[in-house]
Amino acid sequence: MKVFCIANQKGGVGKTTTTVNLAAGLAKVGQRTLLIDLDPQGNATMGSGIDKRQLKLSVYDVLLESASILEARAKSEKLEESGCGYHVLGANRELAGAEIELVNLPRREQRLKAALVHAQAHYDFVLIDCPPSLSLLTLNGLCSAHGVVVPMQCEYFALEGLTDLVNTIKQVHANLNRELQLIGLLRVMFDPRITLQQQVSDQLKGHFGEKVFNTIIPRNVRLAEAPSYGLPGVVFDANAKGSVAFVEFAREMVQRVGGSKEKAPA
Repeated sequence: MKVFCIANQKGGVGKTTTTVNLAAGLAKVGQRTLLIDLDPQGNATMGSGIDKRQLKLSVYDVLLESASILEARAKSEKLEESGCGYHVLGANRELAGAEIELVNLPRREQRLKAALVHAQAHYDFVLIDCPPSLSLLTLNGLCSAHGVVVPMQCEYFALEGLTDLVNTIKQVHANLNRELQLIGLLRVMFDPRITLQQQVSDQLKGHFGEKVFNTIIPRNVRLAEAPSYGLPGVVFDANAKGSVAFVEFAREMVQRVGGSKEKAPA
């Protein structure tokens, strides 16, 4: 089981879009996938076709050790029908309270990692959608993960935010999780007609080399529309450029980090 955080300390860079579409893409290429929503806004939960207001159990219960992942996980019927079904450990506003409750608890940053041990046999990939701030919730994600996937726009300020994130990964690696590493940078919302984006893309390749994924996710209206229908773009419009790119990215992830052998989609 491979566990990855989708993280970027800058907001609005497409973290949740990346998480739900990568989860759907991995499911489509035959990987057993769990998405964990660690953001109290619950956008990844809603974007996976699950109503956060109807959750009986959520990631909040798992962090407070009143439920296991296998008890709290949910699955969207809509995704099942499309052949892109994955499990979701959902989040809602309750999770904001977990921040305060966790502060005085033992092993406060290791709770998610401990819970994942019992789900190990059930999944090939676990994707964790982290909030943009470096909080106890994000720390739980980083302490559980083998690596971090960073979605980023090819803009000047994105490079500044990336430096902060790389430093955070180094600190967590040194003090809390020796397995944690930067898996790769995913260029998202990319428009090749904009010269600056091309320049920043070249800078990234020059500086990070192999750490930059080959797949590029283009700016795509269908990906932006999909969450309002409670679906990942990969399911909402499988033929859209962005959706095709995310399935390609899922294949690249499997090749790069290993997963179960790709099966023909159902």
